Amino acid sequence: MSSDHYFSSSPRSDPGARTIRLRLAGREVELVTAAGVFSPEHLDQGTRVLLDTVPEPPSSGHLLDLGAGWGPIALSLAIRSPDATVWAVDVNERALDLVRRNSTRLGITNVNAVLPADVPPDVRFATIWSNPPIRVGKQELHAMLSHWLPRLDDDAVAWLVVAKHLGAESLQRWLGDELHLEVERAANSTGFRVLAARRTAHA
Repeated sequence: MSSDHYFSSSPRSDPGARTIRLRLAGREVELVTAAGVFSPEHLDQGTRVLLDTVPEPPSSGHLLDLGAGWGPIALSLAIRSPDATVWAVDVNERALDLVRRNSTRLGITNVNAVLPADVPPDVRFATIWSNPPIRVGKQELHAMLSHWLPRLDDDAVAWLVVAKHLGAESLQRWLGDELHLEVERAANSTGFRVLAARRTAHA
């Protein structure tokens, strides 16, 4: 049995590429997924809850999908905001390759699928959408969020979906106490909570 996780940098399992059909940003699309990435068989429920909850993204600027997987969030951002620059960030090289392939399938040209270190340090984000990789562990999750969320523009919002049983309440407290963000529960749905975390000018 493979020991790969969706947060492995270079999965060694057979990719087993497959095509799935789904609806993204009002479009019926066919996308490629593969083993060794998060939720390869279908759009996971948490991401669906996020995409059904968030308001329209900013029409321009830099938009971040943190933990992009095979790309449903980044592709949704790109479809909705064709004049924005979308950063699809993941540590998993196979996932990034899938985002690039799916962008090509949809004729999308405004997505940069990159490793975390490849995002220029001076880039700030008009919004962040994420189904964060909770299962990497609290310490690594906190380190990741501490790096990216302070890079929001003033008064910009990060939208995070978290399963209630995986610590949505404790994460909400931590975002406020440690990162000094204004956090509210934007939605509760089928075992998931969507958090809206706003970076104010003094945060």
